[in-house]
Amino acid sequence: MKLSDSANKLREMIEKAIQDQKITREEYDMIIHLATEDGHIDRQEQALLAELQDMIENKIVKYAPSGK
Repeated sequence: MKLSDSANKLREMIEKAIQDQKITREEYDMIIHLATEDGHIDRQEQALLAELQDMIENKIVKYAPSGK
């Protein structure tokens, strides 16, 4: 199944967080905004968000201070 444009962008952002093993509050907020901007979270987006949340809960991906 082809990913939607927003799901592709989500995947890119989440893969970056996984690779870096960290995510800032701003990056997390951008991910949530991207997932909800069309008013609908599709199954692909739900799966990606759940994967990220699991990794945060398991401390595979940690919150980092923002660059500001």
